Amino acid sequence: MKICLTDEQEWNRLLPLTYTRSVADIRVGILTIREKWEMILGEKVYVEAPDYLAGRYEGVPKGEKVIRVNSAIIPDEHFVERVRVLQPGQAIEGNHGLMAWVDGNDDVLLSAPFSGEIRLRHPWDIFMLNGLALERDFELITAGRTSQAISATNTVIGKGKIFLEEGAKVEACIINAHEGPVYIGKNAEVMEGSVIRGGLALCEGAVLKMSAKIYGATTIGPYCKVGGEINNSVFFGYSNKAHDGFLGNSVIGEWCNLGADTNNSNLKNNYGTVKVFSISENAFISTGIQFCGLIMGDHSKSGINTMFNTGTVVGVNANVFGGGFPPKHIPSFSWGGADGFSTFDLDRSFDVSERVMSRRNLPFTDSDRDMMRQIFQLSSRFRG
Repeated sequence: MKICLTDEQEWNRLLPLTYTRSVADIRVGILTIREKWEMILGEKVYVEAPDYLAGRYEGVPKGEKVIRVNSAIIPDEHFVERVRVLQPGQAIEGNHGLMAWVDGNDDVLLSAPFSGEIRLRHPWDIFMLNGLALERDFELITAGRTSQAISATNTVIGKGKIFLEEGAKVEACIINAHEGPVYIGKNAEVMEGSVIRGGLALCEGAVLKMSAKIYGATTIGPYCKVGGEINNSVFFGYSNKAHDGFLGNSVIGEWCNLGADTNNSNLKNNYGTVKVFSISENAFISTGIQFCGLIMGDHSKSGINTMFNTGTVVGVNANVFGGGFPPKHIPSFSWGGADGFSTFDLDRSFDVSERVMSRRNLPFTDSDRDMMRQIFQLSSRFRG
């Protein structure tokens, strides 16, 4: 039976990052959750997403029997082996509900609970679990393979945990892989003067700008351009933080841009536990952690010198600018800053998205427009 990754209750909890994608397409470590499954299995998997996103995924063909897996589960080879032997009516149970199941008998026969559950339940879990996921992905991707040679212009510590794909460029940098592996993807570039303390995943086509300072565990997704100081953060892809400024304990979606000298706080002045706005609960909830920075949905942007407070959540297609600290929850399609917000006109947002994506030779499609219209409606209750 084929594997089908199915969005369950975690899809709501992971908003705004999941407004534009299935949980299966969240990047944590080097790969997305879907890519992890496909690499371990050696075959494609199906994805079941919310109705308005369904057209972006290959659903299960009519009549085909599948093993359904909660798409928020981060797989390893041991879990995949357990999943593949499930029979109709059987399931695997975790600490937070079902992890995998096969439709069949009316009475579901639960297999023994699985003790190694790694599951995304909130946005901040992405950076908290990034180190573990990066270690696993590094082993999975590099097993039996040889890295491209590392230039002698670099200062290298822990060479055995550094892997360069074909076309990767790294010159005149300091790389320390003792604290975690360093993976430099195909055609990615680390410009001179950069200092890296792993773990780091610099994915395909991504660029670290000159004199960047990176602390692990950090993931820079495909075709991102980043600079300044970054600590334990994840960029999904096609996003830019090209200038100086600090970003820590954060998750940045796709097609975002952080203007020059944008900074975020990741620690409260009183060193207390951080509260974050939950879109699914329409309330601020405790993260239970001390370090939590910025959560930003796709296509959102900040102007120069923007300051984000500890635990700020920015929705999809928001534009934040001006002096002072903006609110800790900035709804999707908002335009403004500390002095107040107006609604970002939908057609104008389409124009911006089209210009941004065309710079990477990618289209902003009719399907993208339909999705954004749905998100505009879904998020309307949060705008003033």
